[in-house]
Amino acid sequence: MFHFTALVTCFSIALYFFTSLRVSKARAAFGIKPPAISGDPGFERVFRVQMNTLEWIPIFLPSIWLFAIYVSDLVAGLIGLVWIAGRILYMTGYSQAPEKRRRGFGIQATAAIALWVGAVFGIVRHLFNVS
Repeated sequence: MFHFTALVTCFSIALYFFTSLRVSKARAAFGIKPPAISGDPGFERVFRVQMNTLEWIPIFLPSIWLFAIYVSDLVAGLIGLVWIAGRILYMTGYSQAPEKRRRGFGIQATAAIALWVGAVFGIVRHLFNVS
């Protein structure tokens, strides 16, 4: 069973849902009516956090699950928590100023790449029965 990965998957979905709620609140706060996605830099930063999270989820979710299946559920969960922490740092930094998003972005990108690379090596190892 993949309990750690499942739990981290739920956390990542909750994080994405939270970023969506922040966009709704920012629309009201900055007076940005749908379907507009620009008009105030504060709103645009909140919106970009949600969209960037959405852009990374299709990389993160398959990678964490493949890593869990072919390498380790526990390690996948731990790296997944690092990804979530990076996303939170990205969100809080970018909300303050665009240049403050880099650390969080780097952390989450490194975690996602580690999951993907680990998954590829795990799959190849199993494919060729290498111990």
